[in-house]
Amino acid sequence: MKKQVFVAFLFLSFVSCHSSRRIGHTENTESIHSLKWLGKYELPHNLSFQGTTVGGLSGIDYDRENNCYYLISDDRSAIQPARFYTARIYFQEGGLDSVSLIKVTTLLQSSGKPYPNSVQDPAHTPDPEAIRYNPVLKRMVWSSEGERIVQPGKTILENPAITEISPEGKYLDSFPLPANLHMQAIEKGPRQNGVLEGLSFADNFKTLYVNVEEPLYEDGPRAETTPNDAWIRIYRYSVNGKKNTAQYAYHLDPVAYPANPENAFKINGVPDILAYGNQQLIVMERSFSTGRLPCTIKLFLTDLRHASDISDIASLRKNPPQKPATKKLLLNLDSLGTYVDNLEGMTFGPDLPNGHKTLILVADNNFSAFEKTQFFLFEVIP
Repeated sequence: MKKQVFVAFLFLSFVSCHSSRRIGHTENTESIHSLKWLGKYELPHNLSFQGTTVGGLSGIDYDRENNCYYLISDDRSAIQPARFYTARIYFQEGGLDSVSLIKVTTLLQSSGKPYPNSVQDPAHTPDPEAIRYNPVLKRMVWSSEGERIVQPGKTILENPAITEISPEGKYLDSFPLPANLHMQAIEKGPRQNGVLEGLSFADNFKTLYVNVEEPLYEDGPRAETTPNDAWIRIYRYSVNGKKNTAQYAYHLDPVAYPANPENAFKINGVPDILAYGNQQLIVMERSFSTGRLPCTIKLFLTDLRHASDISDIASLRKNPPQKPATKKLLLNLDSLGTYVDNLEGMTFGPDLPNGHKTLILVADNNFSAFEKTQFFLFEVIP
């Protein structure tokens, strides 16, 4: 469309003018006053692109130099091999114009082969959740939740993973995991499908933050509809040494709504984090309850500057944190008055003409006809 071409040209001009400013990766002691919703966009269900089914978009990151976005799918090689997409997102005045996919890249194992599905090799099937691009090293990192199935006659234990790849999807290296992230058959360590979800670079890409979605077994119970001691961990890594240098405690809000029926599945956890400066994070909490299609998404500004390192604390259930990360609610998306689906990923995008940052969220539709692949655009008001 002519309008889209004009908008893209205009927007690229703003990107060029601000290309020397790295969003979210330099020290920023400012706070965020609020988030202004500018609009949303939806991709068609089961969109076909370059021989793949587009869905399960669980993570997003912006490449400023190339003005494109990387979107990882959580397809566990069940529909097509595990992969990520490259896309362009076009703005229009006051909102989102369109999302255009331009490439799909297969994630590769150290052997150079695509990852297997759970039928082919359940102990090495990935569960991709987040992706970030490092423009300094021209590399990417992505997270996998692994697997924990403990049933009579069937035990599958696959550790979560933080993997470094080339932009072409080739395996380069991995980040060693602390002992408390190793899957176990007993109720110790990570819960199934509640492990490594969010990633974010900070400190000019020298630091990587990673989070678990739900509490480790030894750290406490899962979130309930009433306040409880649901603590998750945020892990800090040095990028060059690939070493876990600190862990911080973060307290989850309660599940937003009761399930229907009452004993059905419900959850509140953290599907993504985004560095704002070196020691502050925007934390996304996502609450879902059976019987209610929308999700409740809350965005918090979290401060790690005065949080204590809990690396040596084996159990937050036995030894509650004395100095956890602090959190300030920025926005509960329930207040927008629009349908909000399973949002799981977020990134800062290009600056607006007024110099304010943009924040873009993406929803994982779980390849379900009842869920939507949504993109939300916000202006960050300092």
